[in-house]
Order: sequence, then structure tokens, then C-alpha cells
Amino acid sequence: MTSTVRPVGEDETVRHPGRWLALSVLVLAVLLVAVDATVLGLATPYISEDLAPSGTQLLWIGDVYSFVIAGLLVSMGSLGDRIGRKRILLYGATAFGAMSVLNAYATTPGTMILARALLGVAGATLMPATLALIRNLFHDPRERSLAVGIWGATASAGTAIGPILGGVLLEHFWWGSVFLINLPVMAVLVLVGIKLLPESRTAAPGPWDLASVVLSLAGMVGIMYAVKEAAAHGLAWATLAAGLLGAGALGAFVRRQLTLPVPLLDMRLFRHRGFSGAVLADLLTILGLSGLVFFLSQYLQLVQGRRPFEAGLAELPAAIGAVAAGLVAGRAARRFSVRSVVAGGLAAVGLALAALTTIDVTTGYPLLGAALLVVGLGAGFSFTVTADVILSSVPEEQAGAASAVSETAYELGAALGIAVLGSIVTGAYRGFSGPAGTPPDAHESLGGAVEAARALPTDTATALLSSAREAFVEGLTLAAATGATVLLVASAAAWLLLRNERLDTGR
Repeated sequence: MTSTVRPVGEDETVRHPGRWLALSVLVLAVLLVAVDATVLGLATPYISEDLAPSGTQLLWIGDVYSFVIAGLLVSMGSLGDRIGRKRILLYGATAFGAMSVLNAYATTPGTMILARALLGVAGATLMPATLALIRNLFHDPRERSLAVGIWGATASAGTAIGPILGGVLLEHFWWGSVFLINLPVMAVLVLVGIKLLPESRTAAPGPWDLASVVLSLAGMVGIMYAVKEAAAHGLAWATLAAGLLGAGALGAFVRRQLTLPVPLLDMRLFRHRGFSGAVLADLLTILGLSGLVFFLSQYLQLVQGRRPFEAGLAELPAAIGAVAAGLVAGRAARRFSVRSVVAGGLAAVGLALAALTTIDVTTGYPLLGAALLVVGLGAGFSFTVTADVILSSVPEEQAGAASAVSETAYELGAALGIAVLGSIVTGAYRGFSGPAGTPPDAHESLGGAVEAARALPTDTATALLSSAREAFVEGLTLAAATGATVLLVASAAAWLLLRNERLDTGR
């Protein structure tokens, strides 16, 4: 079924009377992806113990999902524009459920790596399709802003729910249960989505260029692999070669898009100042936040001794702030301006990260909780408004590809953030001086030091853990300072690039 582009002023209440119920289906997909992205970290120690992967295999188990998603987001967003966004969402959701089962019952490291890669293929279909369908369902600008806010709030809630739910499951069941929780959500999504979601696709889509798909996948995987390997093991020749091949593939992808009559991704979208500014703001924000958030979980558990469930609860203020801000962000952007809300939100996040540079081993929770709340509020305002700007900057027929660009910025920002900020934390940590008899593994990671301390005499173990924790916190505060700088730069960039942007007010 082919849709046509409808006038913005047309009464969508008549055309889509079930649009809010349809939105509830879309946010299920968002919730699923957000939860799945956070539970693997908690399950990794159990997977490692059960499947006994090598160090390299364990890295691939953790990374291949994000590699594949980042490489295929643009391709899958464009495919949805061509074959139908409802169709690709429902097919992708079904595949996501099936691959979740394969992940849960993997018996070898190789099977687990393959299952994670296939889960990434399915996951790449979900996020672009949800945003594109919101663009199609809600033509009234105010309604669309609220819908995007709900979409973003659900993603934030899923990020908070993931560690809490994962912690409960891992305390009572085996590690595969963190993947099987996807099944009931997928079942509801598919069964209800068949009834409620309208189909939409580009009227004259053109062919889906397979060469562009391969170049996009090779480019993103090459660059993300090089970034992560360089952060973990330094800049070896193989790492440099992977990065150069990735950059070359992305360059070829861009050149090919400029010559195709109907490109996979219309590069002219980046000529729109608001679109480019919003994408850049998202990338820098995730870059500044992701590494710190990753290591903050370790701080709560390995430095302050909280259990996984307690650590998840401790991080809850960030999600609460993001949910609250997301629901009112569109209204705030219309009352003030797009750039003031986005730049102000990013500046607030930067200042909150700056406050975290004061933490030490014994820092009380009020400071942490308040900083996380401000981080959530600022990020919620920024991400919701930039998503609205990206959707409203493009024609409806390109909504899938544009949404995919936004999601790709998130994935690339996360990879860069964990690599850059992770290198800072690791570099500061490895330099600590432990007591005589400290095993070499204790200098590799704080988790290694905690494990090594169990086999040492009490006095030696106490001294080792004290030195290791202080070194880790020193690295964490340096990473917080770097993240704060990145967020303040992002705030300034948003203020400049979004200065003429306005959200439509509708009728």
C-alpha cells in the first residue's frame, strides 16, 4: 500500500483517530531497545563464567551488536521508506524476538557473537521506523512534539528500567532471562501493531542500492572498531588500517549518494542548518555523557559497594528528569526558542558533569542524585527538541532515512565517548601504586583489582582496594571534566547553529 504526502493543515484527527493508541505500540519498540541496551553489561560476568569466551570473544559479544546497528541504521531507515515503515517495524520486531531466544540459549561464544550480530540487524529496523511513523501519524506540530516527547521519555525510562529489571532477574534466574524478557513485549507490539499502525512509504522510492548498504556497513563498523580497539589496546597497525578502510568506505558512500538518481541517503539534508545542527548536538552530547555513565555504574558498585539492583535505583533520577523534561520540551521550545532550550539543556548537563568532578570515594548520594537529575532534565530537553527539529526539517518521504541519521549519531557518539573517556579513566587508573604482592591483573581494571583482592591477606587486600578505588575515582573525575567541556562546547554549537530554528505552532 502506497501512501501519499498529505497537507500539513489537513485534520489528522479524522484520518488517524487511533494515532495515540498507535503511538503506544511504537513506544513499546523503543522501550525494548532501551532495555536491551542496558542489561547486557550486568549479564556479562555470568556469560563469561558460563561460556568461557576468550578476551577477544568477550569484546565482540559486547560490541558486535552496536557495530551492526550503527552500520545498518541508515540502510534500514531508507528501506522502510521504500517498502513500508509499518512492514519493516513488524518484521524487525518479530526477528528481534526470535534472535533474543537465540541469545538466551547460546551455548558457545561463537554462537553468542552471531546471535548478537543478528539481534543488531533486527534492532536497526526499529528506532528509525518508530520516529518515521510518528512523523507520518502526527502532522499537527504540537501533537508531534508531544509524541516525540513521549517517545524520548520512554527511551529514558527503558534505560533506567533495564539495570533494575536485569538486576532482579540475575539474582533469581540464569543470564538468558535478560533476553527472554523481550518476548512478551514483542508479541504485544506485533499483534497490536498489525491492527493499529497505518502503513506509509515513499510514493516513488527508487531502488534500494545494495552497494550503498555494503559501504555504509563497512564504513561504520571499520571506524567504530578502530575507535574501540585504539582505546583498549593502543593504535596498532591493524587498528589504523581498519579505521582508514572505514573512512574510505564512508567517503565512497557519500560520493555514491551524490551520483545516484534516488540515493539511499539524500546528502542535501545536511545543507539544512537546523538538521545538521541537531545531529551534531546529539553526537556531542552522547559523546560527553556515554563514557561517564558507563563508568559511573562501576563507581556505584565497585567503589561504593552497591549491588546491581541498588546501583540501578541510584541512577534513577536521570531517567526521571529526562521523562519530565521530554513531556514539556516542545512547549518550552515554542514559548522561548529552539536554540535556548537545546543550548540551555546542554549547558545544564555540562554544569552537572562539572559538579561530579568533586566526588571522591566517600561522596554521599545527595550530590550524585542531584547531578544525575540535572543531567536527565538537560538531556531530556535537548534530545526531544533536536528529534523534533530533525523530523520537521525533512519531507515525510525521507523521514526514515533522517531518523536513521539521528540514531547513527547516537551510536557513533557512544562509541567515541566510551573510547575517549574510557581511555582517560583507564590511563589514570593503571598508574596507581599498589602494595607489595599486587597481581598484574589488578592494574588492568577495578574489577580485576576487586577479584585479585579476594585471594590476598586482609591487610594487603584492604590496601590494594583503597589505592585502586582512589585511582579509579581520579580517572572518573578527569573524565567528568572532559565530558563537561564537551557538553559546554555542544551548547555553544547549538546556540550558533540553531539560531533561526523554530518549531511550527500549527493552526
